[in-house]
Amino acid sequence: MPKSNTNMTPSKSDKNIKIQITRHFRDINISTPKIGKLIKTVCKRFDKNEKTNPTKFEISVVIVDDTEFKKLNYQFLKKRAISDCLSFDLSDFEKSGSPKIFELVINGQMAQRQANLRKHSEQAELALYITHGLLHNFGFDDLKPSMAKIMHAKEDEILQELNYGLVYNTPIESKKLKTVIKRKHKK
Repeated sequence: MPKSNTNMTPSKSDKNIKIQITRHFRDINISTPKIGKLIKTVCKRFDKNEKTNPTKFEISVVIVDDTEFKKLNYQFLKKRAISDCLSFDLSDFEKSGSPKIFELVINGQMAQRQANLRKHSEQAELALYITHGLLHNFGFDDLKPSMAKIMHAKEDEILQELNYGLVYNTPIESKKLKTVIKRKHKK
């Protein structure tokens, strides 16, 4: 499967944030600079030490298709379904001063479908998945409805700030949503 890697060189103001984007699924248009800006914005916003001693971050984003996502979802979570993202915190918590290492696996094929269904850009849907994965790594959770509401509001706040608009809370027809959910759980 052809893939491409993009390593983003940190600027002076972002010297503590290293980003690598790997594309296994190439049928989705992405803007590497916009993704980089998104990742940096989220990392800076939730870095508790940002003012005094900024945390170093190493963020890896891998964009895959449904098939690869399903394999990885089973390998790591024992779930036989497709979804939007997987997020892993690979940081060494025992070593003081070590960087936060986050790995995100993003389902680009699902982003295409959802963007079409929700009538916004593929770029916005991809940004939602990346933001969602990063927020999980910063301690947000969406298991309970009350927690999910907070997390999804934070996602839309960030995405609106970066000119993606409302992405998670985009209204869609309930019939179409039910169809997508049924398909998602059958696979």
